[in-house]
Amino acid sequence: MKKTRYFTPQRIGAWVAFLIGAIYFLVPLIGTFEFSLRMRRGEYSFDAYRVVFTDPNFQSTFGYSILLAIMTIIFGILLVVPTAYWVRLRLPKLRPVIEFITLMPLVIPAIVIVFGYLRIYNSSSWLPFTASTQATDLLLMFGYVTLSLPYMYRAIDTAMRTIDVRTLTEAAESMGAKLPTIMFRIIFPNVLSGVMSGAFITFAIVIGEFTLASLLNRPAFGPYLQLVGANRAYEPSALAIIAFGITWASMALIQLVSRLNKFKTTGG
Repeated sequence: MKKTRYFTPQRIGAWVAFLIGAIYFLVPLIGTFEFSLRMRRGEYSFDAYRVVFTDPNFQSTFGYSILLAIMTIIFGILLVVPTAYWVRLRLPKLRPVIEFITLMPLVIPAIVIVFGYLRIYNSSSWLPFTASTQATDLLLMFGYVTLSLPYMYRAIDTAMRTIDVRTLTEAAESMGAKLPTIMFRIIFPNVLSGVMSGAFITFAIVIGEFTLASLLNRPAFGPYLQLVGANRAYEPSALAIIAFGITWASMALIQLVSRLNKFKTTGG
């Protein structure tokens, strides 16, 4: 019987790389968390977190960003799911073009996008989005959809690769189903894991985004983080831990949705 070697050079190298990466990420995080607990002189406390959570500006900006995130997710899903479905079903030759377009937000800085918005949609243009608060909120949502497009499209397109879109569509059409029924009752449930993954990534992007909200002068959570960081000592560390926790919670939910989808697919 051949013995398994547990301490091979490859295993040791992998563990060393893992430990270096863990130290690189965890030590600054632990230091930030420890500093956030030192608001009360001579002892550790959660006073900085209490101040943050009771701050009316935190509540209003965080609530505003959550609302924008929900709107962005809904609009993004309604835009991307039919597009990915139609490209895969009827226009496969356009897929490289669509993929290129969805990758553009990764190479175009957000500051370029927002200055383009201000140039095209200012109060004197034919679409004066910046002329009113509600229209500016809508413009900001469109900007968030643009920033999240690479992640939302990739997540949904990857989920569609796991199903036979053409066979499902033909079977539904043979039973008299119309396009809305096919989209929302057949295709959407089968790509739900991709939709949820894209939604959680979009949520994390919207919560922490600064450039668009700041230059459009909207009361979002990102500019609030910058404002607190410039004027206070311990609260910024607490906010950094909170923002980090939101991001990791989103990543954990993505993993949970993926595992539940695999569990459902394999039948338990």
